[in-house]
Amino acid sequence: MIRFRSIQSPMECELESSKICRHPTSPDRLLQWSQWQLLDSILPTGGFAHSYGLEAAIQARIITGPEDLKTHVIHVLENTGSLLLPFVFSANKSPNMETWSRLDKMLEATLTNEVSRKASISQGSALLRVAASVFLEVPSLKKMRETLLGSGKVYFHHAPIFGLICGRLGFDSGTTQRAYLFMTMRDVISAATRLNLVGPLGASVLQHQIAFVAEEIVQKWMDRPAEDACQTAPFLDTVQGCHGYLFSKLFCS
Repeated sequence: MIRFRSIQSPMECELESSKICRHPTSPDRLLQWSQWQLLDSILPTGGFAHSYGLEAAIQARIITGPEDLKTHVIHVLENTGSLLLPFVFSANKSPNMETWSRLDKMLEATLTNEVSRKASISQGSALLRVAASVFLEVPSLKKMRETLLGSGKVYFHHAPIFGLICGRLGFDSGTTQRAYLFMTMRDVISAATRLNLVGPLGASVLQHQIAFVAEEIVQKWMDRPAEDACQTAPFLDTVQGCHGYLFSKLFCS
């Protein structure tokens, strides 16, 4: 026996669509879309123009293979956790212009490495520009950028900017700090791939392996005030400072 499938009339289709529209998307679900977009590598913040000292370490023969790379990435994450997570946390906890301005100036005085200082300013400026254009539901971001751009009063360092934006978007502190460490890990491993130190598949395996260490680092350094910021890998800072002296280079830092 042949059974024929019933065809919906235009009115039935309209009623079906109205049923779907009657279920509004929750704010938490919309927040997740913003989180994913902020972490997406396609966001033009300039992060992929920096190797976090990896290129200088390779040319200095400090890193010669995958095992050295793994150690280097862990040291970068540890240094990021101790030095920059406190600024991310403080800005996320009090996402207002006064707090952010104070943190921005404090980080400017803290960063003694000229290469990393310029990289931080470059990425922070780009991030605020993108956020002000993308997240129009937070008009204060655009207003803040227009007010302070060219004023010479602030430097737009990346860590406080990231914490501020996440705070304005409604991200909790734990998510914000993990996201910042994830972006650092992603960018360093991506730089290693482009420097032919590891292949794309090996890079994915390495990122998954280091994720467990990254979580331990977050747990160790999270929720600390900016006053507790410190360097844990001074040698790494020194190597990154040598990037400007490289004869040939692919990255900015």
